[in-house]
Amino acid sequence: MEETTLYLLVLAAGVAVGVINTIAGGGSLLTLPILIFCGLPPSVANGTNRVGILLQTAMATVGFKSKGVSTFPFNIYLGISAIFGAILGANIAIDIKGETFNKILAIIMVIVVLIIIFKPKIKTSELQERLTGKHLWVGITVFFFIGIYGGFVNAGIGFIIIIFLHFFHKMNLVRVNATKVVVVFIYTLSALIVFIINDKVDWKVGLILAAGNGIGAWFGSRLSVKKGDNFIKSFLVVMIIIMSVKLWFF
Repeated sequence: MEETTLYLLVLAAGVAVGVINTIAGGGSLLTLPILIFCGLPPSVANGTNRVGILLQTAMATVGFKSKGVSTFPFNIYLGISAIFGAILGANIAIDIKGETFNKILAIIMVIVVLIIIFKPKIKTSELQERLTGKHLWVGITVFFFIGIYGGFVNAGIGFIIIIFLHFFHKMNLVRVNATKVVVVFIYTLSALIVFIINDKVDWKVGLILAAGNGIGAWFGSRLSVKKGDNFIKSFLVVMIIIMSVKLWFF
């Protein structure tokens, strides 16, 4: 395959993943295999993917902000906690291969979709956000560990973040997504620095991917606000099923 064709493939994948990651998650399960297919070593593909995620979450944040959706300063507290975990996770990713992690992640995906399907529905009137006090401290603690996984590989982490923020902090799914993109932006920046220091980033491919991610994230964020919770929930269930099947069987 010609170099130009490969770059167009990366760009197209970036746009698709920008939408997927902003509304639900799991997009890295698509981009990582494509980057490896393009000839990047797994560790370099992992690092290069962060360039796209960084711009994607930045654009999504601007998109949500343009629609008047923000959870500041709650999102900043969670993001700062996740930074420390992400630095640890990224350093682990530099040296350790996770051959069995795909199947473990597939099991997690199945658990998440079961929670979405069978968890009693929360009525909008019952969504009284819990963003302060002990709930804030629990969130800060949990996001340290989320940061570890995010720094390590990041694939599928959006699902975990959505479930936690929705059911523990009682946030509606639009505000969940607005929080998610800010937190991921913050910890991805720290993880990317670790990959850069260890020379694990292909900047040419990464910037092409980032261009696509940014475009997709902008439209994904605005679509998320426009369509609301029911659309996000349906999209989320479909993506989880697809990603879990891919991880287990392919």
